[in-house]
Amino acid sequence: MIRMASRHKSKYLIIAPMMLIVLMLIGCSGGGASREILIDGSSTVFPISEVVAEEFRKENPGIQIPLGISGTGGGFKRFVKGETDISDASRPIKDSERTEAAENGIEFTEFTIAYDGLSVVIHSSNDFATCLTAAELKKIWKPNSKVNNWNQIRDDFPDRVLRLYGPDSDSGTFDYFTDAINGDEDLSRGDYTASSDDNVLVQGVSGDQASMGYFGFAYYTFNRHVLNVIAVDDGDGCVAPSAESINDGSYSPLSRPMFIYVNNESLERPDVKSFIEFYLNNASELAALVGYVGLPEVEYETQLGLLD
Repeated sequence: MIRMASRHKSKYLIIAPMMLIVLMLIGCSGGGASREILIDGSSTVFPISEVVAEEFRKENPGIQIPLGISGTGGGFKRFVKGETDISDASRPIKDSERTEAAENGIEFTEFTIAYDGLSVVIHSSNDFATCLTAAELKKIWKPNSKVNNWNQIRDDFPDRVLRLYGPDSDSGTFDYFTDAINGDEDLSRGDYTASSDDNVLVQGVSGDQASMGYFGFAYYTFNRHVLNVIAVDDGDGCVAPSAESINDGSYSPLSRPMFIYVNNESLERPDVKSFIEFYLNNASELAALVGYVGLPEVEYETQLGLLD
């Protein structure tokens, strides 16, 4: 059974094995029509946006905030058409997505909200693969890789089948991992179990003793009782993801910033602007609550300055 590490944290990470979920946070205000802020995108960023939305609605019960997790790429497909107000993203927007937004008359603002350490994980019974080099990860995940047994990675690893789990190609996590490990976005072997929902990947790896997968740090943090994490050696020794190693950049090359993109036309609405102000003023504390790493305070002040 997959669960969060504590009662207080568990409500902020929804375990739902599906490609897309919509969390309807519904309220009404004194008989008037409820307002709505539409968010979609990265399942990695989702836990932060979810807890921010829940806390914001305690002060603004008349605002509905539906949240989807169609992946960073899937979220941008909607965002550049003007279908959503905010797009959660675990990578920067691509040039092709910028172009499509411009063609549709969509102007937007990028906000950096927190740091993540993309985590390479294995089944909790695996006690031999404690650290891998970036080169070994590339050997496993590169296009057309034939590595399908643990002893093909290292001779002293056991003769045991290797099954892989990872994000699909709509995921910003997929884009970041393939760029950092394989040298270019979208360069990856295709014979693995793929999903845009990190919860599906958690279930897959935790239920398969021969497994390896990768996803955002929060999904490892809150499922560490059923998963082990692999430290990564990028040339300076083995470093495991942690709040400290992600914040100081020593967890390399898999530390990364996370973003929200806001439609500028939506940002002219007082409810949306108020939500973004609340988001940036509380992101550090709330990101830590759901397993991520907040930015230095001065960086949030810089982000708030973009609202002007």
